[in-house]
Amino acid sequence: RVQLVESGGGSVQAGGSLRLSCVASGDTHSTYCMGWFRQAPDKTPEGVARILTADDSTNYADSVKGRFTISRDSNKNTLYLQMNTLQPEDTAMYYCAAGRRAPCEILIGRGDYWGQGTQVTVSS
Repeated sequence: RVQLVESGGGSVQAGGSLRLSCVASGDTHSTYCMGWFRQAPDKTPEGVARILTADDSTNYADSVKGRFTISRDSNKNTLYLQMNTLQPEDTAMYYCAAGRRAPCEILIGRGDYWGQGTQVTVSS
């Protein structure tokens, strides 16, 4: 089993930046992919980004391409999401997730393990 703990959320003004972190513990060698998913009140939940642990290849939602960067440090068992040029529509609870096998479906909200989430609020 894998445990995920997110941190780094907060409140920023539009145009600002935040970096989210997700520390994984437990059977981390069993993960095929990791990623970020977000959910805001009265909005459709959205997959944000995912990374494959075998080759660090990445995929992003169109809404965050060019602004967000997903990365990981395998030595620290930590996943990151660097968020730049934040906009009010980025306001949401951000969840870290991990998948055990292909295909990686985190971008459609399917993961084997989930964190508790960290809140990001962007004001205009």
